[in-house]
Amino acid sequence: MSAPAAEDGTAERGTGVLGLLRHNAAFRALWSARVISFTGDSLSLVALMLHVAGSTGQALAVSLLLLVGDFAPALLGPITGAVSDRFDLKRVMIACELIQGVVLLLIALLLPPLPVLLALVAVRAVAGQVFQPASRAAVPALVPERALETANSTLGFGTNSAEALGPFVAAALLPFIGVRGVLLVDAASFLLSAVLLASVPSLPPAVSQEQGPPVSLLRQARLGLGYILSAPAVRVIGLGFCAVVAFNGVDDVALVVLAKETFRAGDSAVGLLLGSVGVGLVLGYALLARYGTRASMPVLLLAGFAVSSVGNLLTGLAWAVSAALAMQTVRGLGIAAMDVATNTLIQRVVPPGMLGRVFGNLYGAIGVAAALSYVGGGLLLDATSAPTTLIVAGAGGTLATLLVAFSLPGALRKSLAAPEAPRSEP
Repeated sequence: MSAPAAEDGTAERGTGVLGLLRHNAAFRALWSARVISFTGDSLSLVALMLHVAGSTGQALAVSLLLLVGDFAPALLGPITGAVSDRFDLKRVMIACELIQGVVLLLIALLLPPLPVLLALVAVRAVAGQVFQPASRAAVPALVPERALETANSTLGFGTNSAEALGPFVAAALLPFIGVRGVLLVDAASFLLSAVLLASVPSLPPAVSQEQGPPVSLLRQARLGLGYILSAPAVRVIGLGFCAVVAFNGVDDVALVVLAKETFRAGDSAVGLLLGSVGVGLVLGYALLARYGTRASMPVLLLAGFAVSSVGNLLTGLAWAVSAALAMQTVRGLGIAAMDVATNTLIQRVVPPGMLGRVFGNLYGAIGVAAALSYVGGGLLLDATSAPTTLIVAGAGGTLATLLVAFSLPGALRKSLAAPEAPRSEP
């Protein structure tokens, strides 16, 4: 895959945040499109949850909505990633945004009964799952190699700020335009995102299939899984990330119980605890966007794993809400670090023709790990207490970090020494 940004002299004027956004039109378009669609998505999530809760009166219906929107598409990770490696990334991203916009438009106009609504939400979620690896695989083709840390941090800052802002915007809009109006705003955000992405240069697949018969999508998906199993660095990073999430993903549920039952605090304390991670995330991305190029990505990855895990462990030992708030804010810094380091390392060690499949499988597996954490952590929470659950989660994540620290240096040496994957697939 060519790197238009590297060939465009304007893109070389700066590799800092302002340099990328000001002089790299293609990256600016991708960044703007993702921020706009993430904002709209967070709006519609609030609106749909309120609509389902109000129309059905059942908590199970809301749970099904979240399950269809988050967990189910994660199971399609091998396929969604293969789509990114098979077709022009620009066309894939635009198609995904248009599909999501049309689906949201249908939901807004029809407000269908729950079974139809869940089916439409599933279609939108699958399109979003295809978009995710495509957008991550596009970054190395749009920015200079030395600016990957800054680009990934800038994207993380923009999208996480949008997700944090979205519920507040939804709360402000709902009294005036209602659920249907908020959903229409989300549909418009996806359509605007597609328009912005139209200015991104063509990003054709890096792998040529001219030397043999066309490879099926399922065959490409299998080859992607095989590559991950055979690439030491990708395997260690992926397993480590999933292990940390599998241990620590339960913290959202545990924090609610910690505030309510352990600290005997009110709903405002719950909101502050849940929001403190987001504050740390946004701050972490901002710091990494400014100083990320000075950091070693393997060290940053391990630091992120460690801080995100130890943050939960120390939260379990906290003596007051204020102490738990501080620990969760610091934990957000760690999550930002592990996300930026993971994306940057993968973009550097994985051949362009495999990037979509690696990202698709990785973030699909992370979604599954989070679901397992909710189930296992929920059982542990019921059997013990919130502090115990957080301590166990943090300790498990810390142990996983130590295992990654032991394995990663050798895995990186092997991956960097290995020849690049062939340009055609059997």
